[in-house]
Amino acid sequence: MISVIGKTLAQPSFDELLEEATRIHGHICAGQVIGVRMAMIGLREIGITDPRGTERKKLYVLVEIDRCATDAIQSVTGCCLGKRSLKWLDHGVMAATFVNLSTGQAVRITAREEARELAKKYSPEVEGKYKQQLEAYRVMPEEELFTIQPVSVTIPACDMPGRPMQRVQCQACGDWVQDCREVVKDGRTLCRNCAFGRYYEVRSEEAGGS
Repeated sequence: MISVIGKTLAQPSFDELLEEATRIHGHICAGQVIGVRMAMIGLREIGITDPRGTERKKLYVLVEIDRCATDAIQSVTGCCLGKRSLKWLDHGVMAATFVNLSTGQAVRITAREEARELAKKYSPEVEGKYKQQLEAYRVMPEEELFTIQPVSVTIPACDMPGRPMQRVQCQACGDWVQDCREVVKDGRTLCRNCAFGRYYEVRSEEAGGS
């Protein structure tokens, strides 16, 4: 339950959270169901009941994939990249770790691959693999849908929410680098583009003009 100005409000239901996640994501899919359920379990396991309100500064989430479920996790928890309360790790795993910054409690939740086949058991009447999974994941017991592991997480100070700890200028291109992302290479302080190679190519005015 959530207390607001002397009143006690019921926590949003799964259906309500799924509806909001779907609105933000743009469509309903199995990944939305997984993300909502994953977030609900994660919050429960670390003792967070009001993630978007009174406990918003206590919550930190690490996601390991940039797929549909991540949007649902952001919707439920209120964590996001801009607030630095959501950290994306490019691991390609349908998993997320939920951390209570106040208590240190943390839990990693992974979607089980076996759940794909188990979907047939829970929604045999539904035609189509993806629709079947969508319906099955709503009702499948969490122990069959997820692996839930209590974990310990050390979050570097430079990754924590709040103002940047420092800003330094790249000695090659002049860009300013925040949050300890600079690289010292051959005695020079560089941004990562200059240190490791750019993901983009700078075009000349002649090449870019019409």
